[in-house]
Amino acid sequence: MTLLGIAVVIIGFVLRFNPLLVVVVAGIVTGIAGNLPFDRILTIFGEAFIKNRYLSLFILTLPVIGLLERNGLKEQAQELIGKIKAATTGRVLILYLFIREIAAAIGLTALGGHAQMVRPLIAPMAEAAAENKHGELPEDTRNKIKAFAASADNVGVFFGEDIFIAFGAVLLMKGFFEQNGIILEPLHIALWGIPTAIAAFIIHGVRLYLLDRKIAREVEQSASSHGKAKEGAAL
Repeated sequence: MTLLGIAVVIIGFVLRFNPLLVVVVAGIVTGIAGNLPFDRILTIFGEAFIKNRYLSLFILTLPVIGLLERNGLKEQAQELIGKIKAATTGRVLILYLFIREIAAAIGLTALGGHAQMVRPLIAPMAEAAAENKHGELPEDTRNKIKAFAASADNVGVFFGEDIFIAFGAVLLMKGFFEQNGIILEPLHIALWGIPTAIAAFIIHGVRLYLLDRKIAREVEQSASSHGKAKEGAAL
């Protein structure tokens, strides 16, 4: 009977219900099947919530972001970037890459992320910047902009956090070297992460800078192909 929770999880995921809701219901079903009092089940949920506060924060973030999106967060972001005439997709993403990397370098890795920053803000702003320059965008171009927005977040946080001395990977490297008789301070390891972070910013910054040209070419090719299709239909 206590395996009923697994069945709930399988059925819930097959039917594509909300994963968080499925897991909560599965936990309650498992507790009831195990003859636990309902107040004890709630206590267990509360204890797990406190012990995994970072995961809980992430779970709470998603509904908040969804509520903001429903009330026009993406539209407001697009309207804001539309007022900045000098903004381009590449410039918007380079700026975000810089902010993300600097923030991660001082330990603020939570200042960003795909769910809470890229999807509701950065990607719509990058798309709006391209639309201001080129008008309606092909769907493939929109997807490319979203992918580059996600890559700016990934590169920024990945190389930026290696500069932060209290980051887990830095401490892991310190422990590894010590096991092999090499004594290094976390500060020294972090300092050697700076040239790599600078190189990553330059390399990916160039890719983002060239993105504007790629978008222009794709829009031009799309317009040309549509024009030829209309001419063919007219004939």
